[in-house]
Amino acid sequence: MTPKDLTPQLTPAEKRVLSLVSFGKTNKEIAVSLRISPATVKRHLENVLRKAHLRNRVEAALYGLVVKGCPRASTRNCSLKSWEKEMSATPYGPFDQ
Repeated sequence: MTPKDLTPQLTPAEKRVLSLVSFGKTNKEIAVSLRISPATVKRHLENVLRKAHLRNRVEAALYGLVVKGCPRASTRNCSLKSWEKEMSATPYGPFDQ
């Protein structure tokens, strides 16, 4: 079994939510950015927590940065604007690269 096999399979929507959680965004801010309801954001985040065996939002944010390796979220030059620009250019976002 490879390390990739141990990584839970997240849906594209769950990956997008996880990415924004890693930026420290609230459910309401994520909902506005992704044009979905806050309840849908909450559901996606709950799925991420369950699939990755995480306990809370902080663990999810760290998981997004460290395990999923969003380079834009882990560098000093990171900005939400650059992430939003990338999101508009790709259907799934930085976690699917």
